[in-house]
Amino acid sequence: MSKTPITVIIPTRDEELNIELCLRSVSWADQVMVVDSHSKDRTGEIAERFGAELYQFDYTGGWPKKKNWVLEHLPIRNEWVFFLDADERIPEDLQDEIAQVVTGKGTVDGYWVRFRVYFLGRWIKHTSLYPTWILRLFRKEKGRFEKISVAAGSGDVELHENVILDGQQGYLKHDLIHEDLKPLQAFIERHNRYSTWEAEADYQSEATSKTRASLLGTPPERRRWMKRLFVRLPLRPLIKFSWIYLFRLGFLDGISGLIFSFLMAQHEVNISIKRYEKRAMTRRLKLLNQLNHPEEGKLRRSSR
Repeated sequence: MSKTPITVIIPTRDEELNIELCLRSVSWADQVMVVDSHSKDRTGEIAERFGAELYQFDYTGGWPKKKNWVLEHLPIRNEWVFFLDADERIPEDLQDEIAQVVTGKGTVDGYWVRFRVYFLGRWIKHTSLYPTWILRLFRKEKGRFEKISVAAGSGDVELHENVILDGQQGYLKHDLIHEDLKPLQAFIERHNRYSTWEAEADYQSEATSKTRASLLGTPPERRRWMKRLFVRLPLRPLIKFSWIYLFRLGFLDGISGLIFSFLMAQHEVNISIKRYEKRAMTRRLKLLNQLNHPEEGKLRRSSR
């Protein structure tokens, strides 16, 4: 069978539990690149066994991070690229749709894809706020991941990034499967890191970004608008739980929906606590600096 002329790019780090199913789901692609961050498990071994091109990324800080680095430095041989996380799979109906898109003669330069999230073995249709859209398929020369400047350690991958597309956009009809096979501990640890990033972003008021916040804009613009409104509300964890579990009918997703809703509320607790810690420590350091250098305060007052 002929391969579909597309390059699938899979950023990884310690993904041996997920990578095999992910790679099996993209065996139809002409080029599959696994861009690893020196995994300590069997991620690289499995990638090479399934015929993927394996590259190692050494992050030294600053920009570009992994995804833009791939677009700018690796030998991508196809016009179209699809970024796929290791805990995601492309089912057959989406495979067929992607093949039609990239081999056709349309004028669209990038496509949004819809996520179907599985958690604890069940599709949590309501709790995951389905449908959630993200732009993953685009012509290589037309898209780059936005630069979000937040002074918090978010690793070597762009976090909460969106693709800035220079061209027309469309929407794919079929779902992308998201299912992390790692234990729940990994989910909790990952969201603990995310909460640190989000707390820093909130503290800085607004991350430097080319994606505006708009209620009437694209899916990321609407999410960003809601986020900026939400961060100003009191009792955020309770609101988050009520929104997901009650108003969005998360209770219909059974015990998986209940646990997911609780963890998302806990995520908001962590963000709020870390924001408070940041502000408290900033005030404390400023006070200590004034106590240790009282002459600087006198000089500033005398210069007014």
